[in-house]
Amino acid sequence: MMPITHIVLFQFKAGTSPEIIRDVCSRMLALKDNCLHPSSQKPYIRASSGGIDNSPEGIQHGMTHGFVVEFASAADRNYYFKEDPVHREFTRSLGGVVEKAQVIDFAPGVFLK
Repeated sequence: MMPITHIVLFQFKAGTSPEIIRDVCSRMLALKDNCLHPSSQKPYIRASSGGIDNSPEGIQHGMTHGFVVEFASAADRNYYFKEDPVHREFTRSLGGVVEKAQVIDFAPGVFLK
């Protein structure tokens, strides 16, 4: 099995309160403990971290918050994205507060398909 790194970037809608932003970020990080594997009923996200952008490069294109989620395999990432009810509910909750989201996934060290 090859691990998968899942990177998520958010741009919150203008006027979104700090409390709501804090809540969304806390719930994003809580997915690590709340998303359970369908067969083991245990958390399957290996690691999760995130925070507010602090890059001085100026090429964020409006993205203000970033998260890195690590999965043991593409199968785990696929379950998370396609089926996990906790993750699906989380993504549905973002409609009123997230202006734009970007996601990129990669297998470490793999540069060509």
